[in-house]
Amino acid sequence: MELYFPEELGEQLAFCAAAFTAFAGFIIMFAPGYAMRLFGLQPREGRRDGYAEQRSTGGVYLALGLAPILLAQPNTYLVLGAAFAMAAFARIISLLSDRGGTVVNYILLVVQVVLAALPLGYVFGFFSA
Repeated sequence: MELYFPEELGEQLAFCAAAFTAFAGFIIMFAPGYAMRLFGLQPREGRRDGYAEQRSTGGVYLALGLAPILLAQPNTYLVLGAAFAMAAFARIISLLSDRGGTVVNYILLVVQVVLAALPLGYVFGFFSA
């Protein structure tokens, strides 16, 4: 099996979003302490459950990013874009209802919107000539 790299720009952008997602998932899965510090999170003293939750979430991101890379099907890009669109929507709800208006939350909202827009733009033909 050989790794497929897309030739058209729209699919390349979606591929880059998937690769970033897989890379982030890999980091979160194998370096949960670093990821938690990056996002300003810490497990409670004596409780290590936070690491398991971070690794689990990282595994989901890793699989979500690797599926479009390995399968190269529009439906896998659709799932990736829809997942990040719902994550961005959930972050907006948090910003409005949890008083979570921090710089990190706004930056992550922009990242999630971009990671949703790139695969969805490819699937719905916004990047085709």
